[in-house]
Amino acid sequence: MMEIDLRRVRETRAFQCLECGKCSGVCPVARYSHSFSPRSVLIKALRNTTPESLKAPDLWTCLTCQQCDLICPAGIKYIELTQLLRESADGQFDESSCSHGGILQTISKIMTSDAIQQDRLGWISDGLQTSKKSEYLYFTGCLPYYDPIFKETGAQPLEIAKSTLKILNYFDIKPQVLPNEKCCGHDFYWNGDMANFKKLAKANLDQFEKQGIRNIITSCPECYRTLKIEYPAVVGKVSYQVEHISEFMERLMEEKGIKIEGENKKVTYQDPCRLGRHLGIYEPPRKVMSHVNKLEFREMAHHHKRATCCGVSGWMNCSQVSKSIQQQRLQEATDTGADILVTACPKCQIHLSCAQHDKMESEHKMLEIKDLTQIVAERLQ
Repeated sequence: MMEIDLRRVRETRAFQCLECGKCSGVCPVARYSHSFSPRSVLIKALRNTTPESLKAPDLWTCLTCQQCDLICPAGIKYIELTQLLRESADGQFDESSCSHGGILQTISKIMTSDAIQQDRLGWISDGLQTSKKSEYLYFTGCLPYYDPIFKETGAQPLEIAKSTLKILNYFDIKPQVLPNEKCCGHDFYWNGDMANFKKLAKANLDQFEKQGIRNIITSCPECYRTLKIEYPAVVGKVSYQVEHISEFMERLMEEKGIKIEGENKKVTYQDPCRLGRHLGIYEPPRKVMSHVNKLEFREMAHHHKRATCCGVSGWMNCSQVSKSIQQQRLQEATDTGADILVTACPKCQIHLSCAQHDKMESEHKMLEIKDLTQIVAERLQ
């Protein structure tokens, strides 16, 4: 562990804290865990800047969902402070907090090795078209690894990838899909493991440059944020543009005046933290759904900037608190009367599907949980 860099702490405006408690009032974790508070994590760090202060379990509890940032009257950048404190802890998080036995962290660490050659193209089925010469890249992320781990919960990670590729083909794009693409490193970055984050970032950037990639499409908001913000900030200037698939679809549908035939279904939408509060992308997914005939859209009680997080970040702390957050969100979705809960983030789909799977004997209505790409791709002629 290392000393906390007070210069970087000042840049987060942490010393401007008014101790008003508004951050705790909106924090989804604090709602169910009375021992946790964003303010208390901040105060403890400022009062004790030695490595000992970095051993507090609460440091790894924050979801970095950014609810606190948006409401703070002092403009404190809480999630940047959290990332800085975790980085100061040198990625030495409490491994007992890792969910699913740490398998997801292990897979990402394996990918940091230059000696590992993956089979990244085996999921591409007949009828889906790619090209080794395209300037477009579909960055798949960790979807091929999520599929066997979470399929029994009802989540469909690989269907998100297949649906995205089908949509790109529909718009006459045959993108590259890299045969040895690495994890983007999102979780390493937000869990403070900068050494492994930089290894993955460099490996991916080298491949992008070698393949002449100029436009990247991703169906994962975490990959999107990492490629768009963290890579340039941490590694240096990049030579590509990146879009989330919802932005791409909305832009092309608007330009071409496309309407897709649908079926009578009521749908509601889960705003992902990274796509929404982190990057300000709220309307493109909603506009895409408006281009699908016969879909009746209904908002949940908490939406846009006030949308509730799916309850887990960085595959850490999948606790009873997480389950409570998820069950409350599923209840909000059910209360709309929707048939389908639409997600735009693989992790949102995984976590909410898992929570619903855990409650299969509940008297609550069982929702279909589908990614936005699935909603569109299933209706394409």
